[in-house]
Amino acid sequence: MKKDIIILGSTGSIGESTLNILRIKKKDFNVKILSTNSNVKKILNQAIEFNVKNVIIINKNKFLKYEDKFKKYRIKVYFNFKDVKKILSKKVYYCINGISGIDGLEPTLIIIKFCKNIAIANKESIICGWKFIKEKLNKHNTKFLPIDSEHFSTWTLLKGENIYNVDRIFLTASGGPFLKKKSSIVNNAKPIYALKHPNWNMGKKISIDSATMMNKVFEIIEAKRIFDLPVSKFNILIHPNSYIHSIIKFNNGIIKILAHDTSMEIPIINTLYKSEDVYNFTTKKVDYNKLNKLELAKPKISQFPTLKLIKLIPNKFTYFETILITINDVLVYKYLNNEITFSSIYNYLNRLIKLPYFNKYYAKSPRNLNDIKIMISIVKDKIKYFFENAK
Repeated sequence: MKKDIIILGSTGSIGESTLNILRIKKKDFNVKILSTNSNVKKILNQAIEFNVKNVIIINKNKFLKYEDKFKKYRIKVYFNFKDVKKILSKKVYYCINGISGIDGLEPTLIIIKFCKNIAIANKESIICGWKFIKEKLNKHNTKFLPIDSEHFSTWTLLKGENIYNVDRIFLTASGGPFLKKKSSIVNNAKPIYALKHPNWNMGKKISIDSATMMNKVFEIIEAKRIFDLPVSKFNILIHPNSYIHSIIKFNNGIIKILAHDTSMEIPIINTLYKSEDVYNFTTKKVDYNKLNKLELAKPKISQFPTLKLIKLIPNKFTYFETILITINDVLVYKYLNNEITFSSIYNYLNRLIKLPYFNKYYAKSPRNLNDIKIMISIVKDKIKYFFENAK
């Protein structure tokens, strides 16, 4: 029997990777819902190819403009995730959320009650809203599945293990496009060069975060939330070829390592199927050259100063995460628009995160999603004022 699934953000890279798998595994799954922000042409083609009868288009103007076009193919179109209750009469087997940025949090909170398993590839949702996600997961008896390669790998290695037996978890980082470049070149590097990730094909925002290594700061916060471990349990290791994704050292002396090709299809397919299922997925052969040249090393703080921010991560769930993500989002946007230099991303980030105005929120916690939205708006206003009055 086919299993019903939902793909949120189907026109993005995670959504496309999921659909690539389904092209091979069509006999096993039935796609009930696809969603996009505004990529109407692509989602229409996806819906036709996979015989999907329900589509969510968040951009209301696009929704209104193209609604009739979808009707010609007998596809129902909605523009609000809350409309899922009009589509589903029972829980689906699996939902993957590939919506990028903090915009992915609200759909996550809405969709949890409608699925047995939810796979999340959205850092911001977990970092800013894990407390609320976890409450929903527990309330609706929904299983959480991490998709980010480092967290998927850690989650896989921890299966059957006692979390209290973990001594240290190492998350790997490629080092991005500037790993072996001189600082004189990197400091003023144009976005076109920062976007050239050596191993992964990613969106613009995450590519810049990888170049600055800000993505690893986020991944440690994410891992802390998911696995309920202190920040002190996590370390970052530079691993240029991105073949190893997680290493765990246990108190009993055992070290586990997980490796896989640089393809998000591998974490996705391994969450689509349960561990007891028998399935095949064609991948490359074991790359002995990569295994023989792991080149694992501690990152240099002088080269990746954003890693200093790890020391600021609070143990408790506070507004810190929302403020940090919002500041970084604005600065990356400014860099991509050539308003600031590459090196100034961290310099401004370090100054802004320590503003006295924000400090008062680092001991306070958001009570709900609306509190997070309000804080994002406040932070953006403060950043705008900061740059208007910067000397």
